[in-house]
Amino acid sequence: MKKLTIEYPLNTKSPNIVWGMISTAEGLQKWLADIVVADANGETMTFTWGHPWTERDTKTSQILECNKFSHIRMKWDYQEVDPQAFWEIRLEPSELTGHLNMLITDYADADDIEDLRGIWDDNLDRLHRVSGL
Repeated sequence: MKKLTIEYPLNTKSPNIVWGMISTAEGLQKWLADIVVADANGETMTFTWGHPWTERDTKTSQILECNKFSHIRMKWDYQEVDPQAFWEIRLEPSELTGHLNMLITDYADADDIEDLRGIWDDNLDRLHRVSGL
C-alpha cells in the first residue's frame, strides 16, 4: 500500500462550517457518497455509491479518531491487508491566507494512486459545488 496526501485550500476561516461536512453522515452524504449512514454508537459509517436502479457499491468505515475541528480518521472494512492503512480528513489553517486547508490522507496500491487522487479531486469539486467551500 502506498500513502497519498493531498492538500486542498478552502474558502473559509471557520472550522464550524467545514466540520459538519466532514464528520457527520449528513455532511458526508452531500459530497462524498450518495448515501452515508452512521451506526447508533457512532463507531462506523456505511457509504453507498450509486442509485437503487443502477449498480451500487457499499463500504463500511470504522471511525478510529475524531477530534472536533481538527480531523476525522477512518479505516475501510476491506483494508485488513495493511493495518496501517486509513483515510483521514484534517483541517489546518493556511499560514499565507488564514483560510483553512483540507488535508486528505488515503492509501491505495501503487497502481491505483492516480485513480485515487482523481476520486478525491472529484469529491472536492462536489464539496465546493454544494457548499461554496
